[in-house]
Formats: sequence, structure tokens, C-alpha cells
Amino acid sequence: MGGVTRGRRAEIQREASRIRAQCQRDGHPQERIVTALRSALPELTALETWRLALGWSRPQAIREVAAVYVADGLLPPGLTPAMLCRYEHGQEEPGDEYRLMISRAYGARPDQLGLETRSLWCPTCASPLSLHYGQHQREETTTGRKGSMTTASGLPAIRESVQWAVLDAPGDPAALIALAEAAVEHYALNYSKHPPAVLFDEVRATRNLLSHATATAEPAAGRSLRHQVGWLSALLGNLCFHLDDGPGARTHLTLASTFGQSTGEPALTAWASGALSMVAIARQDWEHAREHADYGLRHAPAGLRRAQLLGWALLPALAALRQASEADDVIEESDAIMASGIEMPGRFGYDRAEHRLHVAEAYLTLERCDRASNVASQSIAAAPAQTPGWVAATLVLALAEARDAPEQAAGRALGVLDLIPPPRLRATARHRLARLGRLLDSSTAAPAAELAERLCTLPEPIRPDGTAA
Repeated sequence: MGGVTRGRRAEIQREASRIRAQCQRDGHPQERIVTALRSALPELTALETWRLALGWSRPQAIREVAAVYVADGLLPPGLTPAMLCRYEHGQEEPGDEYRLMISRAYGARPDQLGLETRSLWCPTCASPLSLHYGQHQREETTTGRKGSMTTASGLPAIRESVQWAVLDAPGDPAALIALAEAAVEHYALNYSKHPPAVLFDEVRATRNLLSHATATAEPAAGRSLRHQVGWLSALLGNLCFHLDDGPGARTHLTLASTFGQSTGEPALTAWASGALSMVAIARQDWEHAREHADYGLRHAPAGLRRAQLLGWALLPALAALRQASEADDVIEESDAIMASGIEMPGRFGYDRAEHRLHVAEAYLTLERCDRASNVASQSIAAAPAQTPGWVAATLVLALAEARDAPEQAAGRALGVLDLIPPPRLRATARHRLARLGRLLDSSTAAPAAELAERLCTLPEPIRPDGTAA
């Protein structure tokens, strides 16, 4: 159902429940229910039809698959609702091991589910041949790396190149400085392509390598290296924020701001101050948020950097303080700067999609829901699909719709959860989802109930023992 609208999907869910209930009242077997569903709802794939015929939600189906693993003495797999959704809609194919385990959980043959296996299913046997646990994970990892230089598999190579340059630094400090700049640029430009926990480890390791080199460098080279260490610290602060570690974010961002001042880099000082304002807003410390925003604006170069500090830091602080008139002035000034069409990519950059996101969120805070919906839609249109910016704007739009169109709002959030794996959901997205769940708590719409169930089963990004999930 990849091309089916969210509204049509809701209709299909309701019709499938009705048909299943009627078939059960008539005493039809499971295969007959499947046939009835596929006849009435041709948009359904075989895999999704069987799940609906069983009356299972995706989280329940995952629990049933996990039970098959446990029954065989194996650890439950890492199957998620988003993965199952992609399997059901033909966007991704499971490995043979998943195919067999899903088939056993559903009580069907793989061919009935559209999951024909290539080698492990014996058509004359009642059960699959022996499996090697983890085979599907190796297969998916290999597939995911084809032709890609910006996935997690490519990150260690950046750090290793920096390590080689550090070893050669006494002979050529200029080369190390250039490579450090390139590494910072790589991390900043590809920030949104990595799960935050994965990128954090690599940025931290690279900063540590440069820290050792900085201590022994000549003054001029040391200053340039401290400049790059400052930007790496800024990245670490932002990554902590996206991993819901507020104190860690403040620590790294404060260091970044300090390095910006000591190396004479106002753009770094301004950006780190804006990020500190963002962290203060998250803990509802409005006065400090305003102070950080004002400090950043005093250091921000004119043009795009000023627009960034206005929209990203000062505007949300003013909206939270209910200073609507000042907020409108900030929107007017920052919109005028962005009208020039100048944009900068990457984590340290700023573009129209991000700017409209911050304006939409400010309108939402000021309870101007119609304006928030309109501007959030503009942000969605300007952001590449399925990126963190797109996710944020989609959830802001859902929050703006929650009061008057709860079913539509829940549908948008379900669409995000279908497309984005849990490790890639930033803490900011999780907070918006939780807020939306609270707003829809009293809704009787079916999508709202499904969203509540999905949010209950959404794993945290960091386990209780402190390791990344």
C-alpha cells in the first residue's frame, strides 16, 4: 500500500476489521478470511492481509514472531513495526530467516505470505530446515552498504585518516589542519544520515585524536586545531541533545563557545550559544534561553548566521515567554534575511525548511494553530523526505491538527513511525510524539489508539544501563 493515502489506509483498516468479524461469525477458516479480504481490498499485500486476518496490530505481530524465536531457544530478533511495515508494502524484503519465522508465527506457508524463501524451506516438510541465528542481520547489513560512503560503515575511515595525519603531524601540521577541517565538514554535512549514538562515538574519537595533537603543536597550528576541536565539541553537544542528555549537551556546547572566543571565531561562539538556548528551552528555562540567544546574536555575523540565531534561538524563547509582539518582529526580520535565497547545508548551516520549522513551532506555542499548520506544511515541502527535518515538521503539523483533526494528526505520526527506525528518532521527535500522544489521549479515533500502542512499544534510544539501544 505504498501509494495509498493515509485516509484510505484508515478506511482499509476499518473494512478489514468488519470483514474479519463477519467471516468469524460465519465460521470461516483462516485462509477463507484471507481470500475475502484480498477480494474486497485489492490494495493489500499478502503479508499484510494475513496479519489483518489474524486481527493483529504490527506490535502484536512482532511479539508473536519473537515468541517463535523464544520457543526455539533463540534471542528475540530486532524486528520493529517500521521494518514490518516496509515488508508489508514491498519497500524492503526480509532475509530467509525472518521469512520462515514470520510464516511460523502466522501459521502460513511463506508462499502464502508472498515470502518465498530461496533455499531454506522444504516443501515436503512440516517445518523449516535448521537456521543460523543472525543470518538475516548479516544479509541486511551487507545490502545496506552497497555503494554507500555516508553510512555508519564509512565513518571509521574518516577517524582513521585523522589518526594517520596525527602520526605524521610533526612533519606536516598543515596537512593535519586541512584534514581536521575536512572531517568536521563531513560530520556536519552528513549529521542527519547517522543514528546519533553512532555518530557520537566517531566524533568523540576524532576530537580525542586532535586534542593530543593540539597539546604538542606550534602556537599557530595549535590555534587552528583548537578551532576544529571547538566545532567537534559543538557537534558532540548537539548529539547529546538529540540523545536526551541535557547536562552533557551543556558541557560540550559551553566548551565550544569558549573555544570560539579563544580562537576568535564568532560563528562558532554564536552557533554554540544558539544551541545552548535550545537546550535551555528544552528544560523550560526561558530566561537563560533568552540570555544565550542574545549573547549569540551579539557574536553572529550578519546575514544567514543572524537569521539562524533569530529563528532557532531567540524566536522560541520569545514565544515561550508569550512575548507575541517581539516574536512577530523576529519573524519579520528573519524572513526578510531568508528571502535573499541564501542557504547553507549541514548541521551548522541553515535553510528555508529549518527556518519555517522554527516559525511553525513558535506559532504553535503561541496557539496560532492555523498559521502553524500552514508554515509547517511549507517546511515539509522544502525538506527532503524522511530526514529529521521532515520528521520534525510533520510532527509539528500533527500537533497543530490534533485539536480539530485528531484522526489526521494520529495518521501523520503513524506515518513517521512506519518510515523511521527507532534508533534514528531524535529525542526532539520523541518529545513531539509524546506530546501528541497526550493531546490525543481522549480521542476515540482508531489511528489515535494505534498511535498510543505504538508509543508504548517504542524503545528508548539509551538503555537503562547507559548503552545505546
